[in-house]
Amino acid sequence: MIGIISSLTDEVKGLVELMDNTESTKKAGLEFVKGTIFDKDIVVLECGIGKVNAAVGTQILIDLYSPDVVINTGIAGSLAKDLTVGDIVISSDCVEHDLNRTALDEPKGLIKFPDEERIDIPADEDTVNRLAECCKGLGSHVRVGRIASGDMFVTYVRQRENISFEFNALCCEMEGGAVGHTCYMNKVPFAILRSISDDMKFYRTENYEEFKQLAADRAIKALKKFIQSD
Repeated sequence: MIGIISSLTDEVKGLVELMDNTESTKKAGLEFVKGTIFDKDIVVLECGIGKVNAAVGTQILIDLYSPDVVINTGIAGSLAKDLTVGDIVISSDCVEHDLNRTALDEPKGLIKFPDEERIDIPADEDTVNRLAECCKGLGSHVRVGRIASGDMFVTYVRQRENISFEFNALCCEMEGGAVGHTCYMNKVPFAILRSISDDMKFYRTENYEEFKQLAADRAIKALKKFIQSD
């Protein structure tokens, strides 16, 4: 079973349209759509925007469906000058850039679990490699690296430069870190695939609205190939 989580209505709709034998389950105001694509069991969730929505949706998906792997997909803002609109980033790991207890002499982004402390949440290497292979031929520049999540839409170039410097991340978005955090706690393999919708040149909200469909379409194509190759 592959679990796919996105905050984008268009992206979820595009995947559901590929499904056969669909059935829907609603819990906590969220709709989980289960079906098959290329005879593979898939469950898709539109989680809503932000880390709390993503974490709640991920936990419910894990509890209800026991997925073999969870993929968070969607769009992101570039933090690197060589990543432009339509390019794809796949997570080597993820961080939460808005976790900040530096006033207590803790490093920014530190996550405290009951039995350990860490900043980075590692993605599943096999899933990452397969996703990267599936992105070949899509007409996009593909990079594997760190993805930074936070409960803010990052618009200004200076903000992007700061996150890049502090965390050595390639792109920023609002859900992937929470999906990874929840999967890590449940020992479920995960990966994040993000298509760049706004970059260091086109970073205004109107640019995001203009390019998000292009970015979402490329992510869907990559996921389709991933499912087919599973």
